[in-house]
Amino acid sequence: MNAQKEKDLIFSCEFFPPRTEKGITKLKEVREQLAVIDPRYYSVTFGAGGSTRDRTFETVIEIQGSRIEAAPHLSCIGVSRNEIKNTLTTYKQHEVSHVVALRGDLPSGTVGYGDFHYANHLVEFIREQTGDYFHIEVGAYPEVHPQAKSAQADLINFKCKVDAGADGAVTQYFYNLDAYLRFVDSCLGLGISIPIVPGIMPIHHYPQLARFSDMCGAEIPRWLRKRLEDFKEDEDEALLSFTTDVLSHLCQKLLDAGAPGLHFYTLNRAEPTLAIWHNLGLSTKK
Repeated sequence: MNAQKEKDLIFSCEFFPPRTEKGITKLKEVREQLAVIDPRYYSVTFGAGGSTRDRTFETVIEIQGSRIEAAPHLSCIGVSRNEIKNTLTTYKQHEVSHVVALRGDLPSGTVGYGDFHYANHLVEFIREQTGDYFHIEVGAYPEVHPQAKSAQADLINFKCKVDAGADGAVTQYFYNLDAYLRFVDSCLGLGISIPIVPGIMPIHHYPQLARFSDMCGAEIPRWLRKRLEDFKEDEDEALLSFTTDVLSHLCQKLLDAGAPGLHFYTLNRAEPTLAIWHNLGLSTKK
């Protein structure tokens, strides 16, 4: 596990593209607040459909104009090689050199996978088209991808993405430390040495988190579920205090174990991430 640790830890934050002018203004404020953690990059999710993709592009270009690097998600499912090629060309024109390559979900009503079936095919295509221009992140699943045939098959799939040319990986969020540690050890056993940064999901609204976790295969430990069920809807401050303590403890254990950094799924909010950051004392160590 210690082989994962780098001299400089990798901290990053993820946003989704805002839909309204109010959301755009709010995200600018959030980005400015989170700049205090000196993130390596800000990633931006990539949704299905033309308008959503346009919002992703607009958000990426605005971030790229700041001092912090933008890392757009690229989802290959349901799109053509030519579409991906054009997107890569456009990002190069705007000096974006960091991407997150994902398979993604098939958009509703879409028939067929398009020219790419898996994320490793996308990584291979990016390398074929652009060489080493892009720093490529890929996804990793310590608790196994929900569509994987088995844990071993999922691990082999991850290795395919690494062998195709991935530079780093960000995991699906998790609340089980052992799942990450065992996954990293299994990766090292296969000769995988790229940084595998744990994804951290602050808990804002438990029912929403529970629904999403059931879909994506991220386990919420029973003890944590039961504690979260005790909070009422009007107890936002108490919920934030409790979950901040839980996640701060998890993050500290990860860093102590040798994790190469932390990736925060912010949901376009700054307060929970900053609370964890200050709890860890990272602001005084950088």
